[in-house]
Amino acid sequence: MTVFSQLFVSTSQLSLIFAAPGGPRWGDNPAIQQKFWPAVLETLLMVGWGSLVTVILGLPLGLLLASSSRSGLKPRAALNQGVGVVVNVVRSFPFMILLIALIPFTRLLVGSSLGWKATVVPLVVGAVPFFARLVETNINAVSPGKIEAAQMMGASNMRIEWAVQVREAMPSLVQSVTTLFITLIGYSAMAGAVGGGGLGALAMNYGYNQWQDDVMIITVVAIIVIVQLVQMLGDMISRLVDHR
Repeated sequence: MTVFSQLFVSTSQLSLIFAAPGGPRWGDNPAIQQKFWPAVLETLLMVGWGSLVTVILGLPLGLLLASSSRSGLKPRAALNQGVGVVVNVVRSFPFMILLIALIPFTRLLVGSSLGWKATVVPLVVGAVPFFARLVETNINAVSPGKIEAAQMMGASNMRIEWAVQVREAMPSLVQSVTTLFITLIGYSAMAGAVGGGGLGALAMNYGYNQWQDDVMIITVVAIIVIVQLVQMLGDMISRLVDHR
């Protein structure tokens, strides 16, 4: 039996305690029976794709911030400050405001502002600057001695970035990806309030608007389970890639 199957059974058992006399039990709620698993899948899809695109875009951006800093491989004050301002401005937007502000751009890219596919766009826009700063911090934490050793051996800056800095920072980078994934789970729940789909939409449409406490509780528990599983997986991968 899977974790989510056990979760569903446990929630059904809790209904015996909280259900009103003669009323429908939680396990009989059509919203849970028909919409819970599709909502879980939508959440995993939007967060998974959002995390993947964010890593693809955010990793080079973080490397650029690190390498162009005063102590970086290629110090460029103007470039570093310009990119840093853009990153900070986007990071300053609360996600809900960013989600609404990007509706025209989202419609331009995917043809709609509703559903999990549309939610991926603001997730990526909001998460790339956040992840880039995490990458910058991870890269800056690499021992300068290892970088100097690579320079003495004649390695190019690009090779140092990817073969030395990224490799040495890999455990921290994996933890940063884990943090990113968990953060996007929270963002995706907020997106559900404005038609983003997933568990957030399930909780809003049935748990909040229709006062179905069983839907709200099982949604919260499902999100907690997903977060715990992601954190455990991230910790395991981080230990596996740690060569120090």
